[in-house]
Amino acid sequence: MQVHEALKRASSFLKERGREPRAAEILLRHHLAVSRTKLFQIMRDDLPDETDASFMEDVEAHAKGAPVQHLTGIEEFYGRTFKVNENVLIPRPETEELVAAVLKKAANHFPGEEDLRVVDVGTGSGAIAVTLALENPRLSVSAIDISDAALSTAEENADLLGAHVTFYQGDLLGPFIESGLKADVIVANPPYISEADIDLLDPLVKDKEPYVALSGGIDGYVIYKRLVAQIPNVLHGKGLIAFEVGVGQSRKVASLLRAKLPDRAEISINHDINGKDRMVIAVL
Repeated sequence: MQVHEALKRASSFLKERGREPRAAEILLRHHLAVSRTKLFQIMRDDLPDETDASFMEDVEAHAKGAPVQHLTGIEEFYGRTFKVNENVLIPRPETEELVAAVLKKAANHFPGEEDLRVVDVGTGSGAIAVTLALENPRLSVSAIDISDAALSTAEENADLLGAHVTFYQGDLLGPFIESGLKADVIVANPPYISEADIDLLDPLVKDKEPYVALSGGIDGYVIYKRLVAQIPNVLHGKGLIAFEVGVGQSRKVASLLRAKLPDRAEISINHDINGKDRMVIAVL
C-alpha cells in the first residue's frame, strides 16, 4: 500500500467514526517520523507493512477515544515540542496567546534590565513556565503544581528544552507563602470548568485528561477565588497578574481581582484571536 492510500483509508475510517480526519495525518507523520512537507513528497512511496500495522493500531485507538497527543506523546506549543501524557492537560493554542500577552506586558510594565521573578501556578506540562523562561532571559521562572506526576513531566520538558525553571510541589501559591517568597509576575491557567459543564465536554477531554486540571468546582470559580485571596501575600508592590479564563468568565474573575488588589491596579479583559474573552490581566 502506498502512503497516500494508507492516509486516505485512515482519514475515512476516522470520519466515519466522528473523529477529525486530519488526526490521521498527524499519526502517520509520527509513525514515519517526517514533517508535513516530507509527507507530501513521499505520498507515492510504499508504506512498510509493519509501519502500516502500527499506524492503524493508533488510528483505531484514537477512534475509540485516545487523544492523538497521548498516542504521539507530544504537542506543539509556541513553536516547541512538549512531552504530554495522561498526567497533564494538553496545551491549547489559546494559552499561547496568554504567554504572548505576559511577555508583552512584562516588557512594557518593567522596562528596566533587572531580573523579574515569575511564578506559573498549576504548571501541568510546564508549557507556560518553560516558554516564558526561554523567550525572555530576564524572567526567573518558578512553577508550582499539586501533582507530583505533572511536575515530573514539566521537569522533563524543561530539561529537554534547556529551560531553567525552579519547580515546587504544592497547592496554588502555598509553597511561596510558606517560604516567604515574592514574585513580580503571577501567571495561571487554572481549572475553570464548572461541575455541570464537565459532563458536556468531549470525551477525549473529559475521560482522558486529568480531572484535577479541568474542574473549577461547583461554579467554575473555586480555584480563582482561592488563588486571588493568596496573591497579596506573594506579589511585590509593583506587579503583573495574568489569568486564562473560560469564555464568559472574565468579568467575574476581574471583579475578584478588583476586590483584592489596590485601587491603583489596572485590570483589563483581553480577547483571543477568535474574539473570545479568554484573559484577565492586572498591572499595578
